[in-house]
Amino acid sequence: MLGGLQLTRSMATTMQFPYAGLLDALERSDAAVAGVAASALLIPLLKAYRATLQAATDTTLAADELRKFQKYAKPGRPTAHIVQLRQKQAAARQATSIARQSLIKTAAAFVREAGIDVPERMPLDEFIIGWIAGNLPKDVAASS
Repeated sequence: MLGGLQLTRSMATTMQFPYAGLLDALERSDAAVAGVAASALLIPLLKAYRATLQAATDTTLAADELRKFQKYAKPGRPTAHIVQLRQKQAAARQATSIARQSLIKTAAAFVREAGIDVPERMPLDEFIIGWIAGNLPKDVAASS
């Protein structure tokens, strides 16, 4: 507590991206070490996936923080702090939507160039996340 204001966790909390090492190797053009055929479209795909995961983490943190403070809020007009938390949550949700759209856009380009067949009636973002999990090596340090 500082001067009547409670300091809260920053939304900039970083999550562990399981493909960070692979992404670094691809960016350094060291794909032989990574064991993956280098593709110019794989780098933006992994960056978009990382942004999607980070945005989802930020949205979860904002929602948890809002829930914590709303639990004890008095009925009636919301406090300025609750209003700020709602605005933070709305911004986090918007960032999540933008990140998801970016993932879909880069996934469409990647799937088209790589010649990967996407099953019918399956959302492209769900398919590409499953494809990444099944076909790309995760970092050893992140998985332990």
